[in-house]
Amino acid sequence: MNVSSNVQDDLSSRVSVTGKPLKSSERSSEEVIEKPSREAAEQAVRTLILWAGDDPDREGLEGTPARVARSYGEFFGGYEQDPAEVLKTTFSEVEGYDEMVVVRDIPLMSHCEHHMVPFLGKAHVAYLPDRRVVGLSKLARVVEIYARRLQIQEKLTVQIADTINRELKPKGVAVVIEAQHQCMTMRGVHKPGADTITSRMLGAFRTKDATRKEFFSLIGR
Repeated sequence: MNVSSNVQDDLSSRVSVTGKPLKSSERSSEEVIEKPSREAAEQAVRTLILWAGDDPDREGLEGTPARVARSYGEFFGGYEQDPAEVLKTTFSEVEGYDEMVVVRDIPLMSHCEHHMVPFLGKAHVAYLPDRRVVGLSKLARVVEIYARRLQIQEKLTVQIADTINRELKPKGVAVVIEAQHQCMTMRGVHKPGADTITSRMLGAFRTKDATRKEFFSLIGR
């Protein structure tokens, strides 16, 4: 497997849903949007229920707009966080460790930006330290922050890899994501079980075959 992605960090201008500019590591445009109120979001859900052909005021649905709004706040909480901040604290007392660090099988849940339905899978993240390392949980946090936004898998892969590369300045970064998209399994072509695999190789992982092969071996590919 040697899937490469030439997707740029932002395929389109991304703006803060808080009405404030995104932090420097995230901002691709000075444009901002105004986040609607919770009441407006709940009204939008009521409209969708009506459009689907049901009654939002019946017993089983009367609390649904509020629950959906709360759920979306959790699903898309990544817009309120800066992944670069997660990687600010690093450590140099590693006894000269200079081999790759791999965190594999990181559970991943995101939402397709085209249909707003989930895609589920796992991410494998690796980097080659250049004197400094970061806490292992921070790599998983970077994955989570970007995943909790409207995404396409290709862009998600690039964002994770490029952020780690930019903030840690390692000798190399590798990211592989494997996921199943409900926009393919529950609608459209209806192909349950189809996996989408994307990768991003930077530095030594791109230029050195042996390094790349070691990474794929460690993640079981």
